[in-house]
Amino acid sequence: MYHTWMRYFTPGPVHHGLGLVCLGVGLQHGRLPVVGPRTLDHHVAVLVSAGGGWYRTADGRRTPVAAPALLWLTPGVPHHYGADPATGWDESFVDFTGPAAATYTELGYIEPDRPVVPLSDAGPARTAIGRIARAARPGNPLLEVETAAAVHELLVALRRARADTGADGDPVLTGLARDAFLPLSVAGHAARQGMTPAELRAAVRRAAGRSPKDYLLTVRLGRAKELLAATELPVAAVARRVGYDDPAYFSRLFTRRVGLAPVRFREQQGRAVHGGWSDRVPDPEHPPTLTGDSV
Repeated sequence: MYHTWMRYFTPGPVHHGLGLVCLGVGLQHGRLPVVGPRTLDHHVAVLVSAGGGWYRTADGRRTPVAAPALLWLTPGVPHHYGADPATGWDESFVDFTGPAAATYTELGYIEPDRPVVPLSDAGPARTAIGRIARAARPGNPLLEVETAAAVHELLVALRRARADTGADGDPVLTGLARDAFLPLSVAGHAARQGMTPAELRAAVRRAAGRSPKDYLLTVRLGRAKELLAATELPVAAVARRVGYDDPAYFSRLFTRRVGLAPVRFREQQGRAVHGGWSDRVPDPEHPPTLTGDSV
């Protein structure tokens, strides 16, 4: 079972003068169909924010993909990938093109030779993609300009989120954000980073001004908010995705820290992404090219 929301559109020639133009955006989760093998004539950034799967290169090598991660699909390069058939994954993607893509590639923001990029934190990139999805509402007169601006923002967010550099350049916070949803104690997190609990507490206090427990809670609740706003996952499933086996405890914790129960928070968000979910995925080999009222 999977859920998907997609929109594709065709910017006019004048919009290419913005440097980057967005061609489409999508949000998907669940046991998604395998994509490819195929080759595209434009760029796609595929953000995997939960779950895992695989990516197969043109020479047949199979690379595991574990969230959070980025898949770079670049023009003219064959690609073939899929979510784990048992567990699926959460995915959002943006199709884009434009003359500035060459400059971003030269600067190292786009990496054609590195199709699978581990990330330390998918949050800022998901925010940029969410902005594109909201701008893609039917009838938006600023569609092309708003989405183009958000693609620039997305490329910067993805560069900052690489696990090898860290969103803020701090390896301790990078490691905590990466492992935030694992069932680990503070001592367990410290051990994964080769530190004692006291050393971890001191490092996180210096870098983030808070305790490791509070920093981890912030990451978990931030992800929970995104899942509640952007998916139809039951609250219990959201709880499990962010590391809580007891949905009742998660609900109490969420309510105390956010000020709203998870269900009320979702209602308040009002399903901010227009278009809703469907159980149909357009044929990857023949995607629509014009925006419409539904997919």
